[in-house]
Amino acid sequence: MLLFSFPAIVMNIGADIAGMGAVGNLLFPSIDANYFSVVFTIILLGLIIYLPYQKIASVLKYLCIVMLVYFVVPFLYKQDFTEILKATFIPTIKFDKDFIAIIVGILGTTISPYLFFWQASVEVEEMKHRKNHLMVNKRIIHEMNQDIDFGMTVSGFVMYFIILTTGTVLFKGGIHQIDTVEQAAMALKPLAGNMAYLLFAIGVIGTGLIAIPVLSGSISYIVTETFGWEQGLDKKFHEAKAFYVIIAISLILGLSLNYIGITPIQSLIYTAILYGLTAPVLIAIILHISNNKEIMGKNVNGRLSNILGFSTLIIMTVAAVTLIYLQLSEK
Repeated sequence: MLLFSFPAIVMNIGADIAGMGAVGNLLFPSIDANYFSVVFTIILLGLIIYLPYQKIASVLKYLCIVMLVYFVVPFLYKQDFTEILKATFIPTIKFDKDFIAIIVGILGTTISPYLFFWQASVEVEEMKHRKNHLMVNKRIIHEMNQDIDFGMTVSGFVMYFIILTTGTVLFKGGIHQIDTVEQAAMALKPLAGNMAYLLFAIGVIGTGLIAIPVLSGSISYIVTETFGWEQGLDKKFHEAKAFYVIIAISLILGLSLNYIGITPIQSLIYTAILYGLTAPVLIAIILHISNNKEIMGKNVNGRLSNILGFSTLIIMTVAAVTLIYLQLSEK
């Protein structure tokens, strides 16, 4: 999973850094996008190393409010709500490589492999700050479930409204191909007004500020756990040098992608598809572990968790295998 995850996560970091740089340039055209990308990278690296975990967690929590802008943008444009409802519940489905690739990408960004590592690791970080951090009881498990259910529900709605904006504002405006973040932002400006353009820019920067610490932290947790090195966002730099060096390397590698000709949009699509192809493997491993009484004791999966888990595994596996089949059949 380390070998599969590393390139996808680095590409994701690179796409977010490039996206932030691009909208920074749109807000301040006199400053080159690359300068913004470098500045954002330095700021993020400094904050991740300097701030203790509790501060990072609180900052990420409040930055999530930025995601609410995606709920507003579609309604700055005149909408046909009957058509929206119809398309929501009766989608158009095509059996071709491009359509299946996007389906795999959507599944991959909804259940990304790096999130498993991040979620598990930050739960441990949270436990360290509890008084009785060795006692994992039903109340704590219930709180974790509520936390994840709420987060996944909100993220699902955010994704829906992003798709809604793309379909009703951009596509209907005759914009059927977007290769760069600049094109997406500029396309929104004449169609939905200056407010939509500004909200889009805020959304991209806010998303990057949320995602990059999570992505870089995830890859560092994966590597340090694999080799048994000291780790933790609540540790100072001298206490976990390898952990923070890996975060720095992932940010620098992500930044370097800006200079090899891959656009942020392309990077995000390739990343999402890689996530979608690798996630079923990790889900299968986790289902095996979470049903093993020798590992989990009395906290093994319940019936509902297994039904949902195995259903997700089947859906994601079918989508991934179908994409691979269509890709190979073209050759």
